[in-house]
Amino acid sequence: MSRIGKKPVELPAGVTATLSGQTIEMKGPKGTLTFTATDDVTIEIGESSVSVTPRGSSKRARQQWGMSRSMVANIVQGVSTGFKKELEITGVGYRAAAQGQSLKLNLGYSHDVDFPIPAGITVTTPKPTEVIIEGIDPQLVGQVAANIREWRRPEPYKGKGIKYKGEFIFRKEGKKK
Repeated sequence: MSRIGKKPVELPAGVTATLSGQTIEMKGPKGTLTFTATDDVTIEIGESSVSVTPRGSSKRARQQWGMSRSMVANIVQGVSTGFKKELEITGVGYRAAAQGQSLKLNLGYSHDVDFPIPAGITVTTPKPTEVIIEGIDPQLVGQVAANIREWRRPEPYKGKGIKYKGEFIFRKEGKKK
């Protein structure tokens, strides 16, 4: 039994769900998202909740049960409140600035890095050393954050680089004389 799959997904006020076949579409204040479930699960829309049940007792049906419920919960959260990732930039002279549909990064290279911001994502820089990525699709928000972090990962000796807010960087001791 899936502990996650058993729980119904509550629909907050302002979010509507429509089901056509195995595709569920959610509309909310932030936008619209869809998810197509496999044939191993059944999606049912109640008055104020969405429930997912497996169609059999096979291992694949039980796996898809919990995953499908999590995906439905993610799209409900995306269209109602959205997702957010925060990055911190550490290093002398390292900074970021959002300019239109690109993010300008100074990361110690001989050139500035212009990172194009994909559609559906908003990037803000409240401080030159802080980047906030927001959107309704959790996969896209996480991928954009990972792509920005990839330009200069935090290194273990001085801790310079781009890290997620709250991430712990294991520090190494340098050479000794």
